[in-house]
Amino acid sequence: MICRSCGNEERASEGYPCVDCGTFICMICDMRGVTRCKSCQAKREAGALTADSVPPTVPAAKPLT
Repeated sequence: MICRSCGNEERASEGYPCVDCGTFICMICDMRGVTRCKSCQAKREAGALTADSVPPTVPAAKPLT
């Protein structure tokens, strides 16, 4: 099978699934700490950039009386 993170071809028994979509990730990538395939990681980073670029709106505090 082809690793969906680095592109190397490895035996299917020597790998792990992507934590998001379940596609194949080789053992070497897993040992390096990779848990997501390239497309899932790109989606995650794109979502993080979008969420970080828009600050959350917080309602103004009411004065204590």
